[in-house]
Amino acid sequence: MDNKLKKITIATGGTGGHVFPAYSLAKHFIDSKKISVEIISDKRGFRYLQNYQDVRIIKIPSATIFKKNIFQILFSIIIIFYAILKSLIFLLKNRPYLVFGMGGYSSFPVCIAAAILKIPFIIYENNLYIGKANRYLLPYAKKLFVSHEKVEGIPEQHIKKVCKIGNIIRKEILNFQAKHDANQNDRKLKILILGGSQAAKIFAEKLTKIFKECNEAKIPLKIYQQCLPEQNKFLTSFYEDLNIDFEIFNFSNNILNYFSKVNLAITRSGSSMLAELINVQIPFISVPLPSSADNHQLKNAIYYEKNGYSYLVEEKDLNTKLFQLIKKISEDKSLLSQIISNQRQYSDKSVYENIDKQINKIINEEH
Repeated sequence: MDNKLKKITIATGGTGGHVFPAYSLAKHFIDSKKISVEIISDKRGFRYLQNYQDVRIIKIPSATIFKKNIFQILFSIIIIFYAILKSLIFLLKNRPYLVFGMGGYSSFPVCIAAAILKIPFIIYENNLYIGKANRYLLPYAKKLFVSHEKVEGIPEQHIKKVCKIGNIIRKEILNFQAKHDANQNDRKLKILILGGSQAAKIFAEKLTKIFKECNEAKIPLKIYQQCLPEQNKFLTSFYEDLNIDFEIFNFSNNILNYFSKVNLAITRSGSSMLAELINVQIPFISVPLPSSADNHQLKNAIYYEKNGYSYLVEEKDLNTKLFQLIKKISEDKSLLSQIISNQRQYSDKSVYENIDKQINKIINEEH
């Protein structure tokens, strides 16, 4: 990495799907010992980042103008202008060589401020459809880093800015060694249930009915379920009453412990989680969030299913299709072996090397 490269600012916020790749990228730069990094995040993102002591976090508010109420829209516009002003002050004082926008409306004010100050910035898109904030920023961005070859919604005139780098995920995930033999030879389906707070609520309500059906059909299961603390009591009581083997846990960065125990996952279709599952080679059933922007979660899930990496069950079909799918997998474990075989053809191990190469190019061009 070029020694002149002193400082990078990473702009993120909102959901874990934007925040965790931002921290993984920051950690990579910090570990290189050649770059100093600051992360700018909003209040939502700060909740995920506040426990990390190795990177400086700056809080700047964010808002989306995509509201239904005219007063909410006006209020959001005021917040966005305030966030741009705060970003301008921060960037003027710190003057990074490069700004890295991780997508989502939280990164928008920082990238706009970078454009005003003529600081080059990169935007990152890990979904199969470019997000609204990234679409608006693309004309001013130096590059658009994407996780996948074909991302929809990119205007033809900006195609030259697109650079496929892979999914930015934790290095522990990229180096994780799956223990498939032990898991696949087990008679039990060991199912990991994952999702953000909204998914935890829906999954606790809807999946328990499916597992009751599985229990009545004598399908041997062990459930590892991520849930909200207030759901602990209900889920414990439910699984104990049915005598289903289970372990419940609340939101934790230590998800690797569970990856080594399971042979199937049920998850929302956020790009970061799907990327983690495919890299650790765990077959999964995607249940896209129906209200995701531009229906990007459904597009993600379709892509993964089409490539033989996973199954797809839409939320509206959970009651009619999920039980049959679990039954089919339980009766024929070779279905999981086939998915693992397909997943082995995929890897994001070169993602950080790709990023370093591209950033070196940009720095050499700019300086």
